[in-house]
Amino acid sequence: MKALRASLLRFDPTTTQAQFEEDGLLVIGPDSRGRQVVQAAGSYSALKDMYAQVPVEHLPGRILAPGFIDMHVHYPQTDIIGAPAAGLLPWLENYTFPAESRFADPAHASAVAEFFLDELARNGVTTALTFATSHPASVDAFFEAAQRRSLRMISGKVLQDRHSPDGVRDDTEQSLLDTESLIRRWHNVDRLGYAITPRFAPTSTDAQLHGAGELAKAHGDTWIHTHVSENKDEVKWVRELFPKARSYLDVYLGFNLMRERAVYAHCIHFDDDDRCLMRDTGAVTAVSPTSNLFLGSGFFDFEGADRIGYRYGLASDVGGGTSFSPFATMMAAYYAGREGQTKPGVSIPPSQLWWHHTAGAARALGLAGGVGNLQPGCEADFLVLNPAATPLLARKTKLADSLEELLFAMIVLGDDRLVERTVISQAMA
Repeated sequence: MKALRASLLRFDPTTTQAQFEEDGLLVIGPDSRGRQVVQAAGSYSALKDMYAQVPVEHLPGRILAPGFIDMHVHYPQTDIIGAPAAGLLPWLENYTFPAESRFADPAHASAVAEFFLDELARNGVTTALTFATSHPASVDAFFEAAQRRSLRMISGKVLQDRHSPDGVRDDTEQSLLDTESLIRRWHNVDRLGYAITPRFAPTSTDAQLHGAGELAKAHGDTWIHTHVSENKDEVKWVRELFPKARSYLDVYLGFNLMRERAVYAHCIHFDDDDRCLMRDTGAVTAVSPTSNLFLGSGFFDFEGADRIGYRYGLASDVGGGTSFSPFATMMAAYYAGREGQTKPGVSIPPSQLWWHHTAGAARALGLAGGVGNLQPGCEADFLVLNPAATPLLARKTKLADSLEELLFAMIVLGDDRLVERTVISQAMA
């Protein structure tokens, strides 16, 4: 066992309440399977005698916090972050599909996967739900890299058998066979999970969506990962392609793709019937505010989601998103929440922004109690944060009179420099 002494941020496991110890102790040790987990977490004074024989690393001025969870990101789009475009559909045509066509090459896929995982670690992201591409090699490359690093990661082969150019369009029957094979090869291997991944409704035929739904039924503990109601032009296109569906979201319901562990990115252009459908099926939203702002897609309605009572968490959506940094994502979510011209404006408390990127995201993904928190039994994926990492951060955080002020200062002023160390559970034996 090992212990770290520093300030300690965690979340009540039954609420969204942040818990903070100015002088905390985090005790890490193996569980029955040998995996490094949190054995104890709390105030140093309350725990020091109980763990007096455990070596303690003292980190004055630092904060121990759970690793961030990115609920929606595209690892193959790492190299097109910041690519200019008039909107979502031109961006896909001009940048995304040409970049993704290169992932048929396993060597290219492996090189990008390694860089992507380095970038996540540098920014304090320890778990992500990421798209691969339509090429099985892209999935193998990602999972092989994540497995070597002992990471808890979720990914899947993209399904897109129509309205896609050569190089990324797949064959309906073969795409489903490949998905089945990849599920059997990777799902629940070590800390890896598989997501059945239709790109979005317009790029899949009815036959492919039906097959995806059948796979989701046969493999009930997998995830489903796709996009919905991101852009008004996209919504109009879906209405033309699926005229019998009540809404864009209803298309997925018709193919049995809405259930627990179904993650829908964006969910901007929703009505209350859509929100109720999310709640009633257990599906969740990956809110991607930097991407939505960058592509001019709109603003997620936090008030509507909370009023109806369905779950959501935060996501970078790189490469439509403009930063791997959770601090940039939380800041953009705050901006999007405050926007009150197209929807009710809300001011999201800093601790809630942080919760939606850690313990709340874990709950949305069905991983509560495993990752995203520093409660006993949680896997020991955590961060060492330095709130004095830059002169302005040091000055501002020193002036904080409350936890909310401290967290907000780090959200507004933080970047990868704030993350002094990223610790992964399996690597701390």
